[in-house]
Amino acid sequence: MSVNPLEVPEVTEPYQPRSGQRHSGFLTEPFHLGTTPSATVGPYLAIGLTWPDGAWAAAEGTEGGIWLRGRVFDGAGEIVPDAMVETWQADPDGGFPSPEDPRGAASYPGFRGYARAQTVTGEYEIFTLKPGRVPDGEGGLQAPHIDVSVFARGILDRVVIRIYFADEAAANAEDVVLRGLSDEQRRTLVAEKTDDGYRFDVHLQGDDETVFFAV
Repeated sequence: MSVNPLEVPEVTEPYQPRSGQRHSGFLTEPFHLGTTPSATVGPYLAIGLTWPDGAWAAAEGTEGGIWLRGRVFDGAGEIVPDAMVETWQADPDGGFPSPEDPRGAASYPGFRGYARAQTVTGEYEIFTLKPGRVPDGEGGLQAPHIDVSVFARGILDRVVIRIYFADEAAANAEDVVLRGLSDEQRRTLVAEKTDDGYRFDVHLQGDDETVFFAV
């Protein structure tokens, strides 16, 4: 028997064709509104780009572990609550856990070098190890730093920065990247020491705008 898919049967009384559970089209619990996803970055930040242990560039309890914490601000000085901060760095010996390192992939106990964290609580936090110095391609060494990508509302592509450390003044003075910046520009790339690590805020625009890298 053939059925016409456009033929709608007559409905004589209200009915609920599915279970009444969530995701069925019928709510059986109070409905709570959340933050509306932005049009440019969308819900993907919350759904597909982070994972439960994303904040751990180093395993919990790893000797020498530090917490890197901070906030992301927009041009009006308001905290961005749905940004994502992604980090990649060398281990304390200056090696990268990647086969693409021309010196060969390094292996440091308890360290993977890569992390992602959201700012849903108002700030991001990442547990990691302080990186060592790596060659600068000119015969010298770069100062210890962490490479960072920031994804946020209104940004069609990531912005890329580096985080240096305030207690590495001698190494910072020799760094080829920092030497090319003004004092005010360098200040926007330096993390301050805290009791259990470092703090670094990102300013996407405004008077304190962080220096971004063209990559």
